[in-house]
Amino acid sequence: MNIRLYNARILSMQAGSGIEEGEVWVKGSHITYTGPRKDTETVWDREIDVKGNVVMPGFKNAHTHSAMTFLRSYADDLPLLDWLDKQVFPMEAKLTPDDMYHLSRLAVMEYVTSGITANFDMYMDPASVAKASADCGFRTVLCGAMNNFSQSLKEEEQWYKELNSYHELISFCFGAHAEYTTSMELLQGLAGLARKYKAPVYLHNSETREEVEQCIGRYGKTPTALLDSLGIYDYGGGGYHCVHMTEEDLDIFTEKGLYVVTNPGSNTKLASGIAPIRKMMDKGIPIAIGTDGPASNNCLDMFREMFLVTGLAKLREHDASAVDAAEVLRMATVNGAHAMGLKDCDVLAEGKCADLIIIDLHQPNMQPLNNITKNIVYSGSKQNIVLTMVNGNVLYENGTFHIGAEPEEVYAKANEIIGRMR
Repeated sequence: MNIRLYNARILSMQAGSGIEEGEVWVKGSHITYTGPRKDTETVWDREIDVKGNVVMPGFKNAHTHSAMTFLRSYADDLPLLDWLDKQVFPMEAKLTPDDMYHLSRLAVMEYVTSGITANFDMYMDPASVAKASADCGFRTVLCGAMNNFSQSLKEEEQWYKELNSYHELISFCFGAHAEYTTSMELLQGLAGLARKYKAPVYLHNSETREEVEQCIGRYGKTPTALLDSLGIYDYGGGGYHCVHMTEEDLDIFTEKGLYVVTNPGSNTKLASGIAPIRKMMDKGIPIAIGTDGPASNNCLDMFREMFLVTGLAKLREHDASAVDAAEVLRMATVNGAHAMGLKDCDVLAEGKCADLIIIDLHQPNMQPLNNITKNIVYSGSKQNIVLTMVNGNVLYENGTFHIGAEPEEVYAKANEIIGRMR
């Protein structure tokens, strides 16, 4: 479709640019113009009066476990390792690929209501998640979750070949669940895949102090130092969480250009700790933001994550200026896109993918308009999302979903799945 969005405040997220008034043109799946109003002979399929609201790139949720929607509010108020071993892993063993498909559709619905236009998903059956996202019209980067109990090097390589050509909205990245769930043999094999394909790798990394201490006990090295010594990070990638990082760890991330994907909501709920975001920024480490899964968060809400990134950093550093809202908004958009390999989805500009959102400024929490960027991070919420567009298609608008399924059908299926398992 050809869509014109006019009367907009455009927050393109391009370096050095601010908010400008104008319009955005979308033709098919890409943006063809952003800027002041100008004449055109284009015949528009739809013209949207943005009414002075903000048009900006969609948020990139850079760490998710979408199908874990079935465990939302089921396994709460436990420390991480007990939560995993006693609640999560036993329930996940009961999931089928069909279950993961339906549960992922529920997550997609929540993503689009939060202005999220892409996610970086790690789960047991990437093919099921890929199909769910493609059927919904949602953009997803899959990450391998290989460990001692599920997935294999052979499967990772097969998914890398197949899912990277499966659908224009789907891609795949090598990964493992974590050092503490993955044998040395598998980690060495993963390093081999990274070298073979010159590809980045992502894992859960240094989420808890106990995880780091146990790794040092096994190998005499932190998870980051161990993974680096194996060559896993030779072609980039990064880590999810990265809460308990040593100076050596941070130096490795800096030298290798690795991404930290911080998950403050999950880390707060599981009492894992507060990541040293300010120190990472001072070292030039690029930071993206993820919600983690709906069993550990439990809300797939990027507004809450953005506030927690800056709020917890201020508490940690005892400095109210520690992490500026503008930096956080960049983490949630541009940095997330780059961490996920979505270089065409980072900003609003001619030739970029039409992955964008409209944020309603005509609500009490966004007034007065002293500083729109800070309003989005400090006072914005999901209620301000008017429209979410992915690849030129409107998936959510004013409370209505356009994902190829009726909401009540998706909800009923999710409840049926968890009901069967209890």
